[in-house]
Parts: sequence; structure tokens; C-alpha cells
Amino acid sequence: MNFNWKKLKIPLLGIAVLMIIIVISAVMMFLHYKGHSNHLVLYGNVDIRQVDLGFRVSGRLQKMLVEEGDEVKRGDLLAVLDKAPYEADLASARAGLAQAEANYLKLQHGSRPQEIEEARALVYEKQAALTNADLIFARQKEQIKIGASSQQNYDDAFAQKNEAEAQLKSAQESLDLAEEGFRQEDIQAGKAAMEVAKAQLESAKINLTDTEIFSPSDGIILTRVREPGAIIAPQSIIYTITLHKPVWIRAYVSEPDLGRIKPGMESLIYTDSDPNHPFKAQIGFISPTAEFTPKTVETPELRTDLVYRLRLYVDDPKGKLRQGMPVTVKLDVKE
Repeated sequence: MNFNWKKLKIPLLGIAVLMIIIVISAVMMFLHYKGHSNHLVLYGNVDIRQVDLGFRVSGRLQKMLVEEGDEVKRGDLLAVLDKAPYEADLASARAGLAQAEANYLKLQHGSRPQEIEEARALVYEKQAALTNADLIFARQKEQIKIGASSQQNYDDAFAQKNEAEAQLKSAQESLDLAEEGFRQEDIQAGKAAMEVAKAQLESAKINLTDTEIFSPSDGIILTRVREPGAIIAPQSIIYTITLHKPVWIRAYVSEPDLGRIKPGMESLIYTDSDPNHPFKAQIGFISPTAEFTPKTVETPELRTDLVYRLRLYVDDPKGKLRQGMPVTVKLDVKE
């Protein structure tokens, strides 16, 4: 009996295809179950804030009060510049303000009564001089008509009369100004000059205050950049401080797992140095934009994947976490 193998090939091929489909379905179901377990594991690094401290003014560095590795508290004095130039500027600004205030008060009050009386007396004096000059001129005018005086005497008398009139006019204007007081524009200018002097005084006070550096928060001195005696330019870094708080973890989540997490979700942070004592943390920030996986976090094969950056705030009361430490993040994502 001859067996027809050609007729058997078709059922065998169908069975093989069916087996392949079953295997692929099983693998997909396994991966689906694995990817949607109750826990999500991420990998990241510790991030700790650092502050670069410097002066806002220039000068000679006089004191450096802490060393690298020292613990500092908020408000601790860390460094001091030579204050002498700024103390001199402050004294000069105070004197300038006193002068401007005195001038403004003078403009407000106008002339003193004694000055007004002095101006009035000068008007009386010039009035009397003009009266006398008028009499002399009148006599010279009559005498020159009858030939009893020379032309020179007549011209001198006329000139003296005109001079006396001009002096009286000037004295009268001075009296009017003394009685009226200073113009409103002069008073406003005096007030503006006083305000400028006040601003200069405040600036001098601020500059003197800026000759000292205080710690902005609790932390540890990471670097001490300068030494006493150095000439410091504004904004030059003097110290770098690592702050105790806040401490957070920078991690990345892939797009398929993005919907499984949310801000405020609690997690546990594990370190390689003490894996049996995890730290409690909370998701504080989820980036709204995707980015490529950083080279320091994942393998070269995964660096081209788009991920979303997370920031988890960590409770680290004993200060065991250090900048850049690799950590493992475990999130309970059960509905």
C-alpha cells in the first residue's frame, strides 16, 4: 500500500502553525502579566541640592571661619571681607544725607526774619541814595543852564542818579524774594536731592552688610575655594554647601508604565550599601515631557528609549544618602 505523504504535509503544517501561535500567545500573556504586576521597580540616583556662596561686593577676604566637611546651621557666619572701605562709605553717606536734609528744611522755611529785615534796610539805604542823587542832578541841571557848572559835573550827576536807581531796583527785588521765599521748583529739587541721599545711605548699609556671608540653610561645607587675604570680585564662589534638605531621587519611567504612577504615591528606596533598611519616599514631580534615557542610568540598548523623569522626595533624617548614590525604587502600583 502506497502512503500519500503529500496529503499529510498540509495537516502537519497547520499543526505546526497552531503550536507557534500558542507559544507566542503564552509568551505575550506572561509578559503582560509581568509588566502589570503590583510593583514597579525603577532605578535612579540620589540628588542633593548644593549652594555656591559668594559676596555681592568686592574686597579683601579677611576671615574664613569654617573648613571643608564642617557642619553648619542656618544663619552661621562663614566668611568676612575687610569692612573699612564700606564703613567709610557709610559715614560719607550719612553726612551727605544730613546736608541734604538741612538744605531741604532751609528751602521749606524760606528766609529768616533777620535776613528779611536786612534786605529791607538795604532798600531804605538805596532809596536815600537815590533821593540824594536826584537832588544833586537837579542842581547841576539848573546851574548848567546859567553856565555856573561844567558839562562834566552835569554828566557825573546824571550817571550817579542812574546808578542809584539801578541799586534801588536790585535791593527791592532781593527784598521781594526774601519775603516770598524760595520757588516751588527749588523746594522740589531740594526734596529730590534729599531722597537721593537717603537711597545712597541705604545702599551703603547694604554693601556693608554684604561683607559677611551667612549659611542659608543647614548643611555641610563641600568645598572651600578661597583663603584669607585674597582679593575677591563680586559673585566669586567662596564656599559650596551641600544642603541636608531636601533630598530627592532622580529616576525615569517608561511610557507604558507612566499611567500607573501619580504624584504623592509612596515608595521605598533601596541602596546597595544597606539593602535591608529602605528609605521612605514620595513622588513629588513627574516630568510632562519625554526624554531619552540618560547614559548613566540604563544600558546602551535602552538609551534610545523615551522615558519620563521622576523626582521622589526622601525621608533621610540620619543623613545617610550621598550625592549621586545609585538606588532602586520600588513602587506599589496595585489599584
